[in-house]
Amino acid sequence: MDSVFAAIVQAPEDPILGVTVAYNKDQSPVKLNLGVGAYRTEEGKPLVLNVVRKAEQLLVNDQYRVKEYLPILGLAEFNKLSAKLILGDDSPAIQRNRVATAQCLSGTGSLRVGAEFLAKHYHEHTIYIPQPSWGNHLKVFTMAGLSVKTYSYYDPTTRGLNFRGLLEDLGAAPAGAVVLLHACAHNPTGVDPTVEQWEQIRKLIRSKGLLPFFDSAYQGFASGSLDADAQPVRMFVADGGECFIAQSYAKNMGLYGERVGALSIVCKAADVASRVESQLKLVIRPMYSNPPIHGASIASTILKNSDMYNEWKIELKAMADRIISMRKQLFDALTAKGTPGDWSHIIKQIGMFTFTGLNGDQVAFMTKEYHIYMTSDGRISMAGLSSGTVPHLADAIHAAVTRAS
Repeated sequence: MDSVFAAIVQAPEDPILGVTVAYNKDQSPVKLNLGVGAYRTEEGKPLVLNVVRKAEQLLVNDQYRVKEYLPILGLAEFNKLSAKLILGDDSPAIQRNRVATAQCLSGTGSLRVGAEFLAKHYHEHTIYIPQPSWGNHLKVFTMAGLSVKTYSYYDPTTRGLNFRGLLEDLGAAPAGAVVLLHACAHNPTGVDPTVEQWEQIRKLIRSKGLLPFFDSAYQGFASGSLDADAQPVRMFVADGGECFIAQSYAKNMGLYGERVGALSIVCKAADVASRVESQLKLVIRPMYSNPPIHGASIASTILKNSDMYNEWKIELKAMADRIISMRKQLFDALTAKGTPGDWSHIIKQIGMFTFTGLNGDQVAFMTKEYHIYMTSDGRISMAGLSSGTVPHLADAIHAAVTRAS
């Protein structure tokens, strides 16, 4: 007798995670994985921060620690510290109890909980995401029952921001629509608005009555400064308006597999925040009951101890600086080769990823001939590069541009 699931078709590989699957099958000694968004050392190895190891040791050595369930909204201390990290120590919104925060399963889980909340409690079910955006955004919001539309963001001719198109599209959005904004280090393009442009975006969003939903996956990881990378979010909170913020500690603390994140909803008043918090519990309880304890305890330990916090900031800046250095080395290598085209966008873009401008055929050529793996849109993870692998990548890009155009 056939399986009751016999009619199920084979699903395609995830376009981002599938890159790693293909890379793992490749036997070449020079293979290079620039697909996945995870930091690597100069030696190409995953990194566990020293301060994270210290925090874990403290937790392990504490004989009074138990493995009981956390409350539905997670570790209260972690939630307070996370809100302070993104909004600032002296945030009036925090002081006036206008922020409802839930510990969630990293950035993805925070986005999903926020989306489920909006689908149930918000009158407008349309969310605008930038074109392009992180591949999972569309799926997360669609699965939660929201209708996803796009607004102009990236300009392929300048490999920079299409600011005029962005303003036009958001200006044409219906009042009340939700707008997904990358807080910093836009994924996949690495293109961020300037502070002045952010101010124009803020004015437009507020004047149109749109609801901003920030995805903050790279605080401190983009510029090396936690405060600078949080500035766009703080500009929106400073005007007294409401917004959603999804935070992830995957990149900036290297807690990828621990799934540590938070969703904060900034409300107009404390009584509203209290009611929102009560309804967040009803969203989370049937989804996963409550979040895991270990990763949030690591983050809390670091955030509440001034010495560890300062040590974290130093390690975080070192990661950000290494990525900035890889950008310069790749740009210099392409310039030295005389590779056709303008490659200055490599050093202008920021964060983990560079949108190279390479097309699908050129990417396929680089995989086949040079064993370099990346997503088909030409996005490369700068964090996967090292001084030793930059020449190989530069050779491949040069060959792809001159032979596979």
